[in-house]
Amino acid sequence: MAEKTQDPEEYVTVAEFIEPVFAQMAKGALESAGIECFLEGEHGNSLLNAAFWAQLQVHQKDEEAAREILEFAEDSDDASAAEERASDSTDPQDDPA
Repeated sequence: MAEKTQDPEEYVTVAEFIEPVFAQMAKGALESAGIECFLEGEHGNSLLNAAFWAQLQVHQKDEEAAREILEFAEDSDDASAAEERASDSTDPQDDPA
């Protein structure tokens, strides 16, 4: 069976992560959309967390679609966080009713 290799000339980095969990979440989002991707340096994080960043890489032809998916996911996370902060800031004791 032939081993699959990633030719660095054909792949581009679309995101970098210091937290392995965020790297895996982004990778999962791209894979769910049918975009082949891999994390370069993902295992270095467990050895020396602050010294290594995992790089999420995709084929050059998928770069634009991958960046759009990651941007949408980031915007969705920002909106969810803002909604959560807004709901937390409304104290029922402040209600004049």
